[in-house]
Amino acid sequence: MSKSRILNYIYEKLQKERLHFSLIDPEKISNNIDTKMFEYIGTDLILVGGSFGYSQEDIDSVVKELKSNTSLPIVIFPGDLFSISKYADAILFISLLNSRNPYYIIEAQAKGSIIIKKYGIEPIPTGYIIVEPGETVGFIGDAKIIPRKKPEIAAMYALASQYMGMKLVYLEAGSGAEEPIPAEFVKFVRKFIEIPIIVGGGIKKEDHVKYLAKAGADIIVTGTIIERERDVERLKRLIKTFKNI
Repeated sequence: MSKSRILNYIYEKLQKERLHFSLIDPEKISNNIDTKMFEYIGTDLILVGGSFGYSQEDIDSVVKELKSNTSLPIVIFPGDLFSISKYADAILFISLLNSRNPYYIIEAQAKGSIIIKKYGIEPIPTGYIIVEPGETVGFIGDAKIIPRKKPEIAAMYALASQYMGMKLVYLEAGSGAEEPIPAEFVKFVRKFIEIPIIVGGGIKKEDHVKYLAKAGADIIVTGTIIERERDVERLKRLIKTFKNI
C-alpha cells in the first residue's frame, strides 16, 4: 500500500471537483453525533482535533467511533502531541508558519515525528497560516495573526511553504470566526502557489462557499455547523454548492 495513500486520495479527487473536510473537535462534540451522516452530506474526509481541552483517550475514542461507522479517511488535525491517535489513517503534519514560538513551527513536529512513525500513520506536510481574527488557535499557537487586508503577507508564507515541499496550504480564520477569509485574500494567495489551498473558519453561508470557490479555494473545512447546530441538510447544500461552482 502506498505510503501516501490519503494524500493521493485528496489529489486524485481534486482532479474532478473541490473538496469538503468535516472537522470534529473532541472537546466540543458530544457522544450522540450521528457518525453515519458524513457520507450522506458529501464530505470527503473527516478531520479530528482542536486547540485544547481533550485527552488522548478522548481523541482515540472519537477516531475509533468514526472508523466503525464510515469508510471516509480519518485524519488528525493536531493541537499538540497528545492529539496523535494510532487509530487514524493520517495526520496533517502542520507547521504553524506565522507563530512567534518555534515550538509550533518545528519543535512539536520533531517530537511528534517519532510517534507518527511508530504508529505507522501517514503524515501530510501542511503549511498552516493564521489569518485575522485567529480565534482560539491564534492565541494558543502564539501567532502573528495576518490582517485580513494584508494578503501579500500570507502569500509569502504560502509560497515559502510550497518551496519547502509542503503538499497543502491551510488558511485559517479560526473556529467560530464571524466571517470566513475574504475572497480577495484567497484570490491573491492563489496567484502565487500551485499546491491546493484549504480554507477554514467562519464558513456558514451559501454566499461564503460561492465566493471561496470562485476565489480559488480547493478545499473548505467546516466544524461549527456540526458541533453546535447539527443542521445536516444545510451543510449538505453548502457542500453541494461549493463543489458545483
